[in-house]
Amino acid sequence: MDVLLTLISPLGKVEEAARRAGRAIERQGGRLAGEVLLDPPFALGLRVAGLAPGAVRATVEAAVEDVDVVARPAQEASPPRLMLADMDSTIIGQECIDELAAIAGQRSRIAAITAAAMRGELDFAQALAARVAALAGLEATAIERVLLERVRLNPGARTLVATLKAQGCRCVLVSGGFTAFTSRVAAAAGFDRHVANRLDIEAGRLKGTVRAPIVDAAAKRRVLVDEREALGLRPAQTLAVGDGANDIPMLQEAGLGIAWRAKPAAAAAAHGHIRHGDLAAVLWAAGIPRATWVDAGSDAEG
Repeated sequence: MDVLLTLISPLGKVEEAARRAGRAIERQGGRLAGEVLLDPPFALGLRVAGLAPGAVRATVEAAVEDVDVVARPAQEASPPRLMLADMDSTIIGQECIDELAAIAGQRSRIAAITAAAMRGELDFAQALAARVAALAGLEATAIERVLLERVRLNPGARTLVATLKAQGCRCVLVSGGFTAFTSRVAAAAGFDRHVANRLDIEAGRLKGTVRAPIVDAAAKRRVLVDEREALGLRPAQTLAVGDGANDIPMLQEAGLGIAWRAKPAAAAAAHGHIRHGDLAAVLWAAGIPRATWVDAGSDAEG
């Protein structure tokens, strides 16, 4: 099985990285079997024979620095027709529940729970229930305040979504956060659909509960499968992007799973980890050259 290895460097270092990668691959018993031009010196695809995708990625990541590495079976490389993306700390730079907690004066306690849950150290549903309960009584106007003052799209988000949609890809924002935020973020970034938890609000204040069923890791995967089947797609035609432990099932289910600035567990579960580039680098990971990217404007406003 040949592997498609993609090297990505915002600093323009992929050509030297490719030479180092080739030597490292040969030391492990593999060989380079061809080149797929993307946008050198910023992105380059290489075909690798003789090693499995996980071994290729581990070998190359150990051999190169300042370069993002993606490795997947070459026969499964296909233009994405469905993308699922996480919201908090992926499409946006914030964790919305932590920002609500800051207004409630409980940021440090709730942020610690969020971080542990995203690392996979806590059960997601239990962690969500504990954090939301701590917000009981907070005025619902805090949601609008967070949206206006704190929530911002990460660089490259609009370009990622606009480019994929221009190529016929359906884009779905799926989050373990809340619809009060995903509705606005999805509209700002251009997503076709959003899926998230619903906060219970009564008399203008948060009740401290969310409506069942909970959007957790399993639910994210189900959304991907349901969307894929509704569109009649093969798994290879799907892309998922996320950063936390609750993204792992959808990253593994997708034909191409990309971790972005991710926690270790999510990074290990994906086909590749974007650590240096912005979200538009996911397009290179999917084999889409810059000449076809859509300039969708600034991501500065959420």
